[in-house]
Amino acid sequence: MNDPILPPGAAPADPPAGKIMLVGIGPGSVEHMTARARSAIAEADVVVGYVTYIKLVADLLDGKEVVRKGMTEELDRAVSALDAARAGKKVALISSGDAGVYGMAGPTYEVLFQAGWTPEGDVALEIVPGASALNSCAALVGAPLTHDFCAISLSDLLTPWPVIARRLDAVAMADFVVALYNPKSGRRTRQIVEAQRLFLRHRRADTPVAIVKSAYRRRQSIVFTTLDQMAEQDIGMLSTVLIGNSSTFVRDGLMVTPRGYANKYDMDEGGATRDGEKAGRSLSTGLNGWLASLQAEHAAGASAEQLAARHRLPVDYIRATLDEPLESEA
Repeated sequence: MNDPILPPGAAPADPPAGKIMLVGIGPGSVEHMTARARSAIAEADVVVGYVTYIKLVADLLDGKEVVRKGMTEELDRAVSALDAARAGKKVALISSGDAGVYGMAGPTYEVLFQAGWTPEGDVALEIVPGASALNSCAALVGAPLTHDFCAISLSDLLTPWPVIARRLDAVAMADFVVALYNPKSGRRTRQIVEAQRLFLRHRRADTPVAIVKSAYRRRQSIVFTTLDQMAEQDIGMLSTVLIGNSSTFVRDGLMVTPRGYANKYDMDEGGATRDGEKAGRSLSTGLNGWLASLQAEHAAGASAEQLAARHRLPVDYIRATLDEPLESEA
């Protein structure tokens, strides 16, 4: 093919710049997608994704080139997106939930960096956030994430089990509310049992648990249970398991984790502060108060080892803390 004839003095046009948009579509229903997620798919020439996620946005795909990939083909999805973007196309690479939470953002960056990509290169990148499964499931069951929480995936396809087990044991002891992703599959059935065993080392058997399957999708189901009954429930890859902390309760079909207002305010007295507490200041049992009590206990004869065991903290941390002078809170 002959090169096009350009007008005198005209420079050849630069090749069209490609773009990858990592789109979090939320739980899957269109009404729970962000406006930017919908517009990113609308402006895309190519849409790449896991077959199930493609079905969730089928109504938005008219006129698009669609690349469907299987469950374990994450790297193939990223490579396909990069190839299309280097050809000058706008690509929407979709993930359920948020692309950065067990989604396609991580593997895509790995593929891009391996290919020599830089942010200043010819392929632009945008991450479009979406509601992750823990947000969606929490909204359906009440307010379980009002206090400190974390997410752990039970999938050992890419992560060694001892690493997962250490994380489970640590957060169970630390009293986090925990969202378990990928809790069980047709071949992975024991992981949820092991997670339960580790949690029961630190948590009461009646700790509230909510199991949400297919949140905001056609076959949505919600089950409230307890930690000692958790592994006996119907759990699969479309389930997210929410395990409460020592304060979480279930009332009238709602799972709630208190933020801690009752520690400072008398809820029966119109929210007046309790004796010894001040609005806008740390609790009397906050850091400064605890440091003062620690120093007092140590002065009364408690050893660093005894204090560490009492507070379930490392001995070297207790020793270092005892060596620091107290600071007054203004």
